[in-house]
Amino acid sequence: MKVVILCGGRGTRMNEITDDLPKPLVNVGGKPILWHIMKIYAHYGFKEFVLCLGYKGEKIKEYFMDYHSWRNTDFTVKLGKEHDIKHHKEDTEDWTITFANTGVNTNTGGRIKKIEKYITEDQFFCTYGDGVSDVNIAELLKFHNKMKKIATLTGVRPLSQFGILKLKNNLVTEFKEKPLLKDYINGGFFVFKKEIFDYLKENDVLEKTPFETFAKKKQLAAYKFEGFWQCMDTFKDYQSLNDLWHSNKAIWKVW
Repeated sequence: MKVVILCGGRGTRMNEITDDLPKPLVNVGGKPILWHIMKIYAHYGFKEFVLCLGYKGEKIKEYFMDYHSWRNTDFTVKLGKEHDIKHHKEDTEDWTITFANTGVNTNTGGRIKKIEKYITEDQFFCTYGDGVSDVNIAELLKFHNKMKKIATLTGVRPLSQFGILKLKNNLVTEFKEKPLLKDYINGGFFVFKKEIFDYLKENDVLEKTPFETFAKKKQLAAYKFEGFWQCMDTFKDYQSLNDLWHSNKAIWKVW
């Protein structure tokens, strides 16, 4: 099974960084968040990736084409008429990556539609290029196969942006600092049957017409996940993820 990752958005809420860099390349702990996402899937044995590129997609290509260059690894050089260079590679990723140009302004569903020719298996994984989680990918796939629907999404409960007050007789009885919300949201980490391509148009927003259609047809399953999940929508999210990494609390680091 291949893993399709949506990497084409502009990341406008992170203009401090994304003016010069596509959001999937924004570093968390010295590595792009895209690398973290790929490491999660690779940990479960899924190492064939299709990257749906758009905004500054050439920089993502450059990053991986230059992955083991002198810029990214330690190396020893023996000087002479011919330089003898030995790279001390810290990473030995045996990944296969297809870089697909899906347009700068294409919406999420349209990006998936444009990579149809690269999907030869009966089903595939898909996720956003800006969110990490400790979701068990093997269990997600098992759930998808059990439900036998066209699409499965991972339902997560995000943290409240604010602390919550509990009141009684106008007195504060309890204060909860940013608790988990009761409702679920779409956390990405999808599994799709190849049949999904029949429902996608050139510039669909995946979360609009296609998902609404699947919901009406009872073809959209939700894998309820209670563990760690966080996307990187804002500069504050970027800081939070880096703080977790540097304090050895990166729960998504399952590898």
